[in-house]
Amino acid sequence: MKKLTVKDILECKGVRKLSEVYTHNPLEAEACELAGIEMIVSSEVNDIKGIREAAKNTFLTVGLPYGTYTNNNDIVKRSFELIKLGADAIYCPQGLNLIKAITDEGIPVVGHSGFIPYKSTLYGGFKAYGKTSMEAQKIYDQCLMLRDAGVFAIEIEIVPFKVADLISKNIDIFMIGMGSGTGCDAQYLFAEDILGYNTGHIPRHAKIYSDIGEDYKRIKNKSIEAFKKFKKDVDEKKYPSKEHDINISDTEFNIFTKKFELNK
Repeated sequence: MKKLTVKDILECKGVRKLSEVYTHNPLEAEACELAGIEMIVSSEVNDIKGIREAAKNTFLTVGLPYGTYTNNNDIVKRSFELIKLGADAIYCPQGLNLIKAITDEGIPVVGHSGFIPYKSTLYGGFKAYGKTSMEAQKIYDQCLMLRDAGVFAIEIEIVPFKVADLISKNIDIFMIGMGSGTGCDAQYLFAEDILGYNTGHIPRHAKIYSDIGEDYKRIKNKSIEAFKKFKKDVDEKKYPSKEHDINISDTEFNIFTKKFELNK
């Protein structure tokens, strides 16, 4: 699979739907690439170098945690560091001035509109946003401001499908939908929802495709049993046994013990 560039992604708009998955680790990243997922996302707190190595041919966006970088110098410096680690784009949930500081350096940036989890208090809690004409207009205006700040793509989250569809069709940047209907240019889900190991709230828009959560439980239980056996062997001096020991010839050991005694 040939890795997409920003130019390739923009050329897919209105022509081809893309898929995107949030991955937590290299294993998930590699599985996405082997499955043909075109784009993956991860946070800078994860193993970005390992994820890049595991999915060399997948477009990788790395997210900056909200509120971590609060001035232009820090956010631009960190963005360059992540690009050096292998990021193809930066997801920036900060204000327009900080986004523009990054895009002014020629670094591709993905913005965020619609419902934004870490700003949930502004929306009255964890719920859809854009269900009134006023809210829909705010989303559109925000998308235009993000575009003007230089982003090449926007994640539009939990927005009525008609609103997301209309905005996607009338803005010249790439719209990545999460719970916002089929009209968006790409569809984005988290690996824990797709794989079925989300132990918290499962959002309405999520679709579960596997039951890896049950596999993880089995692995955890088998791991506990193995660790218990190891501890028991250590307690009872059954590990290590003769088969695990490294030997030394009697001659060499005698030489060592004589030197040892002299140096005591």
